[in-house]
Amino acid sequence: MAEVKHARNIIEKPRYKKSLKTTLISDFRKNKYIYMMAIPVILYYIVFHYKPMYGALIAFQDYIPTNPSASPWVGLKHFKAFFEGFYFWRVIKNTLVISVLELVLGFPAPIILAILLNEVKAKLFKSTVQTLTYLPHFISLVVICGILKDFTNSTGIINDIIVYFGGSRSALLQNPALFRPIYIASGIWQQIGFDSIIYLAALTSIDTEQYEAASIDGAGRFVKMIHITIPGIMSTIIILLILRMGKMFNVGFEKIILLYNPSTYSTADVISSYVYRRGLQQFDYSFSSAVGLFNSMINFVLIILANKLSNKVNGSGLW
Repeated sequence: MAEVKHARNIIEKPRYKKSLKTTLISDFRKNKYIYMMAIPVILYYIVFHYKPMYGALIAFQDYIPTNPSASPWVGLKHFKAFFEGFYFWRVIKNTLVISVLELVLGFPAPIILAILLNEVKAKLFKSTVQTLTYLPHFISLVVICGILKDFTNSTGIINDIIVYFGGSRSALLQNPALFRPIYIASGIWQQIGFDSIIYLAALTSIDTEQYEAASIDGAGRFVKMIHITIPGIMSTIIILLILRMGKMFNVGFEKIILLYNPSTYSTADVISSYVYRRGLQQFDYSFSSAVGLFNSMINFVLIILANKLSNKVNGSGLW
């Protein structure tokens, strides 16, 4: 009996391997166009995300662009120079303040818009609002920043409104105290409509019978929103919040660079803009690479902590 069982196992093992291989091949043949569509995405991440990781080595060298192989290893020299530098606390503080303001004010904005649009019954009004709020997302960032500069200069429309109400004209983007409000408000205006799409999609998955049952129990719209709508999209909110936490220190340097100037460095200069100036304008590649690596490590730690906190409090996370 034992010999027969052993012989059966020997016969069945290759059959299992063959069937697994056959399954993979048949799946590829069946879904070959889907696999082909994934190739550009995979190549994008390899070329622009994984391959550049090798360049992080120059953070531990005194990089010589003309002869990279001769670049001497210096250990943590550039990290120490950054931590002990004059601008360290300024860029950390500005990055944190802008990131927290974007999270507190910018993250809930598309959720609120999606919930409000979900309550609108007039289809024409709803589609009009959606179109108007989506449009800024598709405008080039350079154009957006040009519009902001024109609107906020001393002869711009915002100053015209201020003068109309008894104020005086000033170059608003030259004022360090006003840079952050302008940056945050313009960011919300540009992204609120497009970011609300995913929440509107999540709202369609909520069972309408819950609303009907709540109506029978006498619940109003606000009560339904609190007890049905928000819990129904909570998993989507948590996932997007975790992803947002992973980018807390990645304040978009393109917009910062297009809007800031030396007079607003005290409140506008963030890690990414500091890396840009040191790396591309002052050609200090090793130092800027060290600062960028430090920034990436902080983001990595934040997304891990946010996911753990979400799993502990809410029982759900990215992994």
